[in-house]
Amino acid sequence: MTAPATQELWISTFLQAQAAELGAATNTLLAYGRDLKDFAEWLDRRKTGFPEASRDQIESYLIYCDAQGLSQSTRARRLSAIKQIYRFAFEEGWREANPAIQIKGPGRQKRLPKTLDVPEVDRLLQAARETGRTKEDRVRNTCLMELLYATGMRVTELVSLPVSSARGDPRMLLVLGKGGKERMVPLSPPAREALAAWLSVRDETEDQKVSDGAQRSKFLFPSRGKSGHLTRHMFFQLIKDLAVQGGVSPEKVTPHTLRHAFATHLLANGADLRSIQTLLGHADVATTEIYTHVLDERLAELVYEHHPLAKDPVDKG
Repeated sequence: MTAPATQELWISTFLQAQAAELGAATNTLLAYGRDLKDFAEWLDRRKTGFPEASRDQIESYLIYCDAQGLSQSTRARRLSAIKQIYRFAFEEGWREANPAIQIKGPGRQKRLPKTLDVPEVDRLLQAARETGRTKEDRVRNTCLMELLYATGMRVTELVSLPVSSARGDPRMLLVLGKGGKERMVPLSPPAREALAAWLSVRDETEDQKVSDGAQRSKFLFPSRGKSGHLTRHMFFQLIKDLAVQGGVSPEKVTPHTLRHAFATHLLANGADLRSIQTLLGHADVATTEIYTHVLDERLAELVYEHHPLAKDPVDKG
């Protein structure tokens, strides 16, 4: 393949290949695009581009990123994007050598994910039952939260669920995850109950829409927006409202926090890492292992807080 004539074409061709061949998620492609555009602009200012850039120039760009005050994780992500595009360029014959192949990045700091304890999750679930302008809102909110905590789904997976996957009182849901990979996740009895209640209310609303001349939605959580379903942004706002209503610190609560809670609570109750990896849709069990560190930290906190010998001795003098 002939190398593209411009930097923009390098990036767009690379992203199209990532989407077509690897099934890369939209958010991943957007991140690659932003990072590569920044690198391309940096190269432009030095009168060069992707076809000519050397290893020294790539390393100079990383030093520049560091001087800009970018975090370690952001710099690691940018290098990853650069490595990916040059590997692709080498495989396609755009470059005779890969200038990024031996560059080692700053790595990523392993930050333990924020999670919630069981009473906090209970308060969020109760808040979902009580929060909403209408009964339909409250039933939908309850279903959203019960499904999220019962399955550990990513929020994008949850809000884009097709209604067909929820028919027939399922014991398990088929979820379409990252890279187009499918997995089965079991439903708890409370989640099944909440799902049945929401389907009843939802279908009534959809029947009314059809009688008014509108089309029936294919999504479990319909919305009038462009996507046709509830958006991640709307859910983010909802979960913050539920945190306030339930007396849980909003700073602790994000859509991803319930996914973390799902994993850590399973682990604490004896589930093995391989099973949790499958349920979460992680490609590598190493990603799942972070939850063992979360659990270790939580257990240490419990000892420090409640074990009598962990407290400062009382001065009897």
